[in-house]
Amino acid sequence: MNPSPTVRFAYYCRNSRYPAWAWKGLEYRSGGLSHHSALLNRRGNRPGTMEHTTNRDNLHKIVILNPKGGSGKTTLATNLASYFARRGPPPTLVDCDPLGYSMRWLDNRSMQRPKIYGVAAHEHCTESGKGTELHAWPGSRQMIVDLPAAIPDNQLYYQTYDANSILIPITPSEIDIYSAARFIANLLLVAQFDRRNRNLAIVANRTRKNTISFRMLMRFLTSLEIPIIAQLRDSQIFVHAAAHGIGICEMPEYLVRNDVEQLESVITWLDNWRMRKFDAAASESLQRTPENEVLTPAFVRHD
Repeated sequence: MNPSPTVRFAYYCRNSRYPAWAWKGLEYRSGGLSHHSALLNRRGNRPGTMEHTTNRDNLHKIVILNPKGGSGKTTLATNLASYFARRGPPPTLVDCDPLGYSMRWLDNRSMQRPKIYGVAAHEHCTESGKGTELHAWPGSRQMIVDLPAAIPDNQLYYQTYDANSILIPITPSEIDIYSAARFIANLLLVAQFDRRNRNLAIVANRTRKNTISFRMLMRFLTSLEIPIIAQLRDSQIFVHAAAHGIGICEMPEYLVRNDVEQLESVITWLDNWRMRKFDAAASESLQRTPENEVLTPAFVRHD
């Protein structure tokens, strides 16, 4: 049997990029390609490659996207990665942005922190990489995909069709709301996304309650009939966490208690991905039942 097609990734490290051919991402650390490549060599594989062993049934693919830059995609992706890392096993964080902000966050992360596997895969979002498939590190239960801003409409389907959960962070400004309205319309029409699958949710990001912009954002989000699962406030705590390669869940509890509660709301929704998938399938099967079909109890004969 022919091996699976290989996918070219560039692994980010400080001040350099290491090209490699791989079926999956190697562990990212600031020293470059990790010690896992040496382990794989001793197992007989060529450098930088490994066999495909991830069980797709147990892998939760989370896609974070919004065509508007500055909406908080990377902030959400890195905080989810750090939360899952603390809980274990290590998640895989895939950075599809050519600017590599998620990989820079990993570069700032201490080796003593819970492990996160990172893959710089910006070529995956190009026209030449449209047919490639992203893979998580074996053992990861979550693969978090941080998509770039200004993703072309013709790429939406390829980035979302196999996602178990899709998160759209939206900030409270008139420009962001207009951009989000257009993007969600394209997601439903161009990418043929079906809301009945129940794998799409919105995170209100950088919010300040009791402001006109916040009320405007909530009116808009409510009209979409898409669940709003969290409201992350506009706080320097997220800035501090990003600069040190950590998530807010790794900061002192007294500083981040309210923010972690909102993040855990996102985690709760994500953790229910199998139940949401089951509910969507059950709802679809019920809708397919003919309207004139009446379910009656079986006839019981009494002698």
